[in-house]
Amino acid sequence: MKNAKPVYTIGHRNPDTDSICSAIGYAYLKKALGENVIPARAGQMNTETKYALEHFKAEAPKLITDLYPRVKDIMLDCRIVVKETDSLRHLGEVMRENDLKSVPVTNEANKLVGIVTVSDLAQRYFKELNMQNLAEAAVTFRDIIRVIDGEVVVNGDEGAIVKGNVRIAAGSPQTIKHIVKAGDVVLIGDRLSETVLDCVHQGISCLIVTDSGRISADVVEAAQAAHMLIVSTPYDTYTSARLINQCIPVSRIMQPQLTCFRPLDMLSDIKGTIEKSKFRNYPVVENDQLVGIVSRDQLMIPERERVILVDHNERGQAVEGIEEAKILEIIDHHRLGGMQTSEPIFTHQEPVGCTGTIVANMYWQQDVAMPAMIAGLLLSAIISDTVLFKSPTCTPYDKKTAEKLAEIAGVDLQQYGMDMLKAGSGIGDMAPMEIAKNDLKEFQIGDYRVIVSQLSVMDTAEVMALKKSILESMRSICEKEGFDLSLLMVTNILEESTELLYVGAPKTLIGEAFKQDASGDSIYLPGVMSRKKQVIPPLSEAVKLINV
Repeated sequence: MKNAKPVYTIGHRNPDTDSICSAIGYAYLKKALGENVIPARAGQMNTETKYALEHFKAEAPKLITDLYPRVKDIMLDCRIVVKETDSLRHLGEVMRENDLKSVPVTNEANKLVGIVTVSDLAQRYFKELNMQNLAEAAVTFRDIIRVIDGEVVVNGDEGAIVKGNVRIAAGSPQTIKHIVKAGDVVLIGDRLSETVLDCVHQGISCLIVTDSGRISADVVEAAQAAHMLIVSTPYDTYTSARLINQCIPVSRIMQPQLTCFRPLDMLSDIKGTIEKSKFRNYPVVENDQLVGIVSRDQLMIPERERVILVDHNERGQAVEGIEEAKILEIIDHHRLGGMQTSEPIFTHQEPVGCTGTIVANMYWQQDVAMPAMIAGLLLSAIISDTVLFKSPTCTPYDKKTAEKLAEIAGVDLQQYGMDMLKAGSGIGDMAPMEIAKNDLKEFQIGDYRVIVSQLSVMDTAEVMALKKSILESMRSICEKEGFDLSLLMVTNILEESTELLYVGAPKTLIGEAFKQDASGDSIYLPGVMSRKKQVIPPLSEAVKLINV
C-alpha cells in the first residue's frame, strides 16, 4: 500500500504573495509540531511573489491544479511482476506465495506487455488433455530442466529449442518403439537398460529419467556418442509430465489486450470503463512503464486529499475539486464566505491586514523557533497585502508583526518593502488576459457572480494603454465562465488610488456602490487600495438597494 498522504496547506486560485508565503510558513510550523504537512499553490505565481521567494532562497510550493481523486490516489504498489518468458510454473508459485489473483507481465525492457490471471491459468489447466507441442511455444531444453528441477547426467545443447513431442515410455518395448520418434523428449522410469537403449538408438533428443532412476553405463555411453541430453528428475513420471507442460512461457496465456490507466487519470473518468469490464485489477502505466495497480474493490473508497486552507474560505476561490477534499483547518483574514465542512474543524480568523500576520504570531504563541527564511516570507506577505502599510486594511498589529519579522529576517523593512513592490508593479510582458486574471477572486454578491482582479503598479498609464484589449479579455472570461461582472482594480501604489475597469451587468451595482456614473467601462477611485475593505463591502451593500 502507499504511504499515508501528506496534508497540503494551500491558498486561493490565482495566488498572491500572502497566499503563497502563508502556505509555506504555516506548513513549516505544522512540520515543526510533528505533522506531515507540505505547502502547495493553486496557480502560477506573480512577479512579486517570485521576487520574495528568490530573495529569501525559498522553493516554490507544489502546484496543485485540482483536488479531484485520481488513479494515483488509490494506486497500489506493484513490486511483483513476471516476465513474458517466465514459465507457468514460476507464475503459479508467484501467485500462490503472494496470494495474488492477477499478475502484470513485462518484457526484458520492463515494459508492460500483458496481464495474467488465475482464470487464465485455470483455463490452461482444463485444456491440458494431452502433452503440449513445445515447439510452437519455443521452449528450450533448459526450460524443461529448470521446471522439473532436473540434474544433467549427459550434456547436450541445453539452449536448443525442443522440436519433437514429449512422450512417456510406457508399455511393451514394441509399443514404445512405435510411439517414440526421432527428436522426441522421452520420460522413462527405472526400466531395463534395453528399453532405454532402444529409445536412445531411435534418435531422441532428450531422455528424462524420473524418480531419480538408475542410469546404466552403457546408456550413458550411447547418449554421449549420440550427443543426446540425459536428465534426471526426482519427480515421478506423471508429475514430471505435468511440470513439463508448465514450462510453457507466460506469454502463451497472458492477455495482451490491456485496459490500462495513467496515474493522473481522474477516478470519475475511469469508473465507467471498470464497470463495463470484467477484470479485478488494472495496470497503471507511465511512459510505458508499469508503476502500480488499481483494484476494482479500492475504486469505491478513495482516500480524500486533506487540506488546510490559508488566505481564503470561500468555495469559489478555492482550488478546483475542493468539495472532494477533507478540509482540516482554515487560517484566514477575510469575511466568512460560506464554506461548509462535514465535521467541526479548527479555524483561526482575525480582522487583520494579512494572513501572514496570523501565521507569524502562531509561531510565537506556540514557542516555535522561526528561521530567517520563513520570517522573510511572512514579512513579504504583510508588505504585499498592506501595500507597505498604506492599505486601510492594515492594523497596528500587522505593522508590529512586520517589524519583528524584519529583524528576524535581517532586512531593512522600508527598503526591502519598496524593492519588492517595485519588482511586482510593472506589467512586463504580461498579456491582456494575464492582466485581467491577475490575483483574481470570485465573490457571490446577491444573485450575481462577480470576479475582482487586482494589479498594483507604480504607473497606471502603462496598464491603461492596453485598456481596450484588457476589457475584451475580461468580457471573454465572463462569457466563457458564466460570470455576471468582471472588475479589475489597477491600483497605483504611489498615488494610493485605483482605476476600476469593469464589464458585464448590472453596471448600476457599480454606480450605486461608488456613487459615480458607471455607464462607461471604468471609474477613478481616489484613496481606494483594498479589495477586501473598500470594494467588496460597498458592492455587497449596493446589491441590497438595487434589488429592492
